[in-house]
Amino acid sequence: MTRPPPTLADAREQFLAMVADVRPELHRYCARLTGSVIEGEDIVQDTLAKAFYALSLSEEVPPLRPWLFRIAHNAAMDFLKSHGNKYTDATAGIEELAGFEDKPDPAVVRAALACFLSLPVAQRSAVILKDVLGHSLDETAETMGTTVMAVKAALFRGRGKLLQREREEAEVEASTRAALHRYASLFNARDWDGVRALVSDDCRLDLVSKSQRRGKQVGAYFARYEKENVTLRVVRLEGRLAFAVHVKASAAASDRPAYFILVELEAGRVVALRDFRYVPYIAAEADFEILAASSTSQK
Repeated sequence: MTRPPPTLADAREQFLAMVADVRPELHRYCARLTGSVIEGEDIVQDTLAKAFYALSLSEEVPPLRPWLFRIAHNAAMDFLKSHGNKYTDATAGIEELAGFEDKPDPAVVRAALACFLSLPVAQRSAVILKDVLGHSLDETAETMGTTVMAVKAALFRGRGKLLQREREEAEVEASTRAALHRYASLFNARDWDGVRALVSDDCRLDLVSKSQRRGKQVGAYFARYEKENVTLRVVRLEGRLAFAVHVKASAAASDRPAYFILVELEAGRVVALRDFRYVPYIAAEADFEILAASSTSQK
């Protein structure tokens, strides 16, 4: 009995299996270029569709990883151009290249997804390929369709901008952390007048999945907490500063928070609260880090 000829669906499944290992890297690159995991995946899908079509017309398979990255890079550039992002090659200055180091920069590796959007596209592409994904200078230049010299210039400038942004964000976070620790300290001491003094008169409250309030209506929110035995701890929740709420209902209560509260601050005052008490299930798998109070924030 002869086997039926492979169908288009069979060929597509074989192709997806062939690119499975490189696909997450393609997504990391595209997501950081666009600042969106959703748009990044759209570009990956477009990349694979183009690659599958090109392979159907080719007699041999090209070196897979660099070929796919080149297609992804071009697809991402088309996307960014359609959204008003201009791509220009960086020109290298001798004084810049004298300070260039051919090793990943820690500031780039730990940068959050949105941080890359602060960079011009050429710098963004270079630092993602070289520092985040670990491509060589030659591979990066090949993917970007430019020279190694231009890649070095883009890396030097992009790394510098990300480092400056990291310093500025660290200053903002220090101020925000101090304000949140002050709020938590007053809350845990049951100093409700002190808590209310930190809250803007026009504060917005979102009791997720329950109700929304604003201004004077937020007063009842604190009145309820006055009757409950809960404490707040400042945490970093998936990269954002927030409060972890611990309920002291029983001696068996664990260190795991019952739920979280997100806070927005302006000029040191709370302008928005997003309380997740009515959807506590998100706390079960949330990734968070407890942030200790500094001596200055406790004063």
